[in-house]
Amino acid sequence: MNSATLRVTSEIGTLRRLLVHSPDSSLGKVVPSKAQDWLFEDIVHLDTIRRKEYDFYTRILLYFLDPARIQGKLVTINDPSNDRAFFKPCHDNFHRSENVIELQWLLADILADTSIRLRLVASVCAIEFCSYETQNNLFALEPRELSKVLISGILNDGRMLFPPIPNFIFTRDIGVVINDHILLNRPAKKARTREALLTKYIFFNHPLFTTFHDKILEIEDTSYHFLMPKDTDEKKVTLEGGDVMMITPKHLLLGISERTTVEAAHQVINLLFARQIVDTITVIRIPKKRDYMHIDTVFTQVKRNVWVMLGNFSRTNIRKENADPIERILESKKKDDPVRITQFHRHDPESPVSFDSLEDLLINISESELKSPEKTVFIYSGNNEFPYDVREQWTDSCNVLALREGVVLGYDRNDKTTEAFRAAGFSVITAEELLAGLEAGILQTETLRDTLIVMPSAELSRARGGFHCMSLPLWRDDITL
Repeated sequence: MNSATLRVTSEIGTLRRLLVHSPDSSLGKVVPSKAQDWLFEDIVHLDTIRRKEYDFYTRILLYFLDPARIQGKLVTINDPSNDRAFFKPCHDNFHRSENVIELQWLLADILADTSIRLRLVASVCAIEFCSYETQNNLFALEPRELSKVLISGILNDGRMLFPPIPNFIFTRDIGVVINDHILLNRPAKKARTREALLTKYIFFNHPLFTTFHDKILEIEDTSYHFLMPKDTDEKKVTLEGGDVMMITPKHLLLGISERTTVEAAHQVINLLFARQIVDTITVIRIPKKRDYMHIDTVFTQVKRNVWVMLGNFSRTNIRKENADPIERILESKKKDDPVRITQFHRHDPESPVSFDSLEDLLINISESELKSPEKTVFIYSGNNEFPYDVREQWTDSCNVLALREGVVLGYDRNDKTTEAFRAAGFSVITAEELLAGLEAGILQTETLRDTLIVMPSAELSRARGGFHCMSLPLWRDDITL
């Protein structure tokens, strides 16, 4: 796999290449007593999440990004006798697409280099407190098997060497492409330390990224942070990709959340401005609650004038426009707003601009920056009806992935949000229906317009991340401004 185009300038430009990670066997090892330590709210059924859910995601991605790998081959691919070989990164018959890129394959590629294998095995064994004998045994494994073990923590004989990293399926959080640069992230939770290490080795050592080494960006802990009290959270440096969104080549959205700290935002802003990578960075500060986690759990972009979002952050809710006068006055005395928005400009960082609500910001983006001639439309989680709004936001109704402008992937379980998409003029089609139509030649990916593709999600939704989380776009077409 050779170095190729790396460029992301928006959330909605036609997707050409992305990084993913298929659910590995470690998901089947998560136990209830450790689920929250490993950032899962529940335990998932591995076979269902693979065969009946994530495999549909892979098929859809391939049909849009690399159709030659899949078109006309579904009967063979789906044949039970093949036992999902097409979807297994460790199998000889794995699809190995150069557009739908599996992290486990990239890891296997770099582990073929003896020096890299030695350093990475030693690093993993150090953070996981492995014995010297285990380290030597790992070093002796062939690259493909070793890549599987370093990710899953499980040997071929079923023995578990280290804790699972089940969140590795959420590739958005490990890094993000900003124009033609790569920002490596710093996960907030210890459970994701190995993910960050493996990712760093991949980006700095795989031929795919050779020409971008001087464009890989990292942030570090503040000086003497290790001497600071544990409760000084604001000085910690943690950053996850769900809090980073490219809007235009010059404008980046950056969240401060449960997972991304003020100090990380501070460093990112200074770094990007110093290198003149973007001109505008809008910081969106949301409550530090597990319900929200990242900004992409409360809103994502569908079209230049269409956004899906949680109504709790709307102007109507923040200003209590539907409340009676007494409630409105009492509620207005609260000190903490649900969201605070500050926009910094590279040429004048000391004069930031504030927005009263998330809607105000997104309207400004759609109409002033993206030059949409149409009125900005908000599709609300759960159709903005309580309790469906918060129930469906919990199962990632706001976390959609745009394959191109107006064509997005979402979960089938979020019924009221699906109704809201329909009311906004979108067609709704299931993944199964779409694949059948594409395979029969009745449908073409290029002709789909304003479409929500609903994906099976009973188990995937338990993992607390949607398709926006399960994607690290490497290349999108620029949108016309």
